[in-house]
Amino acid sequence: MDRLFEYLYTLRMAREKRFPGGTDAPVPRERFETARRRILALISERPLSAKEISADVRIPEKEVSGHLDHLRKTLRREGRRVAVTPAECLACGFVFRKRERFGKPGRCPVCRGETVSEPLFFVPEG
Repeated sequence: MDRLFEYLYTLRMAREKRFPGGTDAPVPRERFETARRRILALISERPLSAKEISADVRIPEKEVSGHLDHLRKTLRREGRRVAVTPAECLACGFVFRKRERFGKPGRCPVCRGETVSEPLFFVPEG
């Protein structure tokens, strides 16, 4: 029984020694802005692609389209919008004007080419 208490005491002391006030614990970087606010600030300055946004905000590129979709809904309530410069096929010049999704299209419906430019996102003032 004494060994059990000694073992538990040792574990407790080790835990308290490792994490008192966060000294040895990994401390996450302090964030003052959310990812969506940073994205909004970036695309308010200049048009950016999803890849550029993900690099600047340091989030995966797949998450950017979800954040942009949410920003579109939020900005709509404020009377603003997310302007999209549509993707374009680099082989035949087809422009994806009616596309609702924010992601890059996989291939061109006309020539079936996969060299498609990324759409650019921008929030105009006003």
